[in-house]
Amino acid sequence: MSEKNEIRIIKKYPNRRLYDTFLSCYITLADVRELVMHEEPFQVVDRQNGEDITRSILLQIILEQESGGEPLFSTDILSQFIRNYGATTQQGFASFLEYSVNLFNSQQEAIRDQMHKVLSGTPLDSWLKMSEQNVQRWQKMQQDMFRGIFPGGGNERK
Repeated sequence: MSEKNEIRIIKKYPNRRLYDTFLSCYITLADVRELVMHEEPFQVVDRQNGEDITRSILLQIILEQESGGEPLFSTDILSQFIRNYGATTQQGFASFLEYSVNLFNSQQEAIRDQMHKVLSGTPLDSWLKMSEQNVQRWQKMQQDMFRGIFPGGGNERK
């Protein structure tokens, strides 16, 4: 694995293949998803022009996730996303969405802390610890997804 401070460079070739320069091999979108899940910093660049295309790759991964199994976003919410692009409300919508996700994450953390206090030292303690790890992974995936959708994490807004 690469060091957490080192950004792994992945090159996308015209034939749509992704090449991991750290491992010196071709990888798939599923492999990139694993990098996200393991919090490995990476950047995807277009091999021809050097353009950073990380966001589009993250969006492809979200599309794959949405296409299979239980989708995270309803048709209505996706329609609202589209309506807010380019509209005067785009910044407000992005800020609201970021705030909502952060609030959700903090509430989940508070619930987790309360559960830990109640169940600490009981037979359910190991179950709690495993559930806590799963929630942390889920939160990190959400954060990474929104970082890809809203570069800079919203800190660039005025």
